[in-house]
Amino acid sequence: MAFLRSGYLCVVSGPSGCGKTTLCRAQAKLPGYVYSISCTTRAPRPGEVNGKDYHFLYEEEFLDRVKRKQFLEYAKVHDNYYGTLKSTVMGHLQEGSNVLMDLDVQGAEKIRRDRDKEIKASYVDLFVMPPSLKELHRRLSGRGTDDEAVVTLRMDNAREEIKHWRDYQYVMTSGSPTEDRETFRAILEAECHRSHRLYLESDSRK
Repeated sequence: MAFLRSGYLCVVSGPSGCGKTTLCRAQAKLPGYVYSISCTTRAPRPGEVNGKDYHFLYEEEFLDRVKRKQFLEYAKVHDNYYGTLKSTVMGHLQEGSNVLMDLDVQGAEKIRRDRDKEIKASYVDLFVMPPSLKELHRRLSGRGTDDEAVVTLRMDNAREEIKHWRDYQYVMTSGSPTEDRETFRAILEAECHRSHRLYLESDSRK
């Protein structure tokens, strides 16, 4: 029997430094997956490209979009705003693609509580846990993009974010890059085979 499948929205959370963005971007290179690019008011880091890494907006423009209710979710993190445009996500889902998003716990909670039927039906989430706080600090410091004050702030936030891991459907502990990619892909592949996401070509459902 030939099955067709609807797309799903996978929200990935975890402390900064756990590799969630890297996982999403790597998976998005495979057919059927799309990485949702967020909007942010923070300044670009060295090498980041507008429209590829983030949509970099001035705070005034960002808040104007908030007033016009264009965001599926948004939050203020590390003194900057981050948000996901609803039109972009819904467009990909309607095309049957799996949309990957890396969000903080605030953003994930907002989408989790969204009343839109299509969002509820497509939603799945995963929390990436650091192997230890010591290793997390090493990773953040090793980036070389943030000073120690920023690293300290990110570590403080990480301790709070970790408390929310039970809110997620899936949890994985970060290990080596190869191990993380394999675990992540296994979880996403399993979601592709959930019966409520499948339908037969002969079904009347579109």
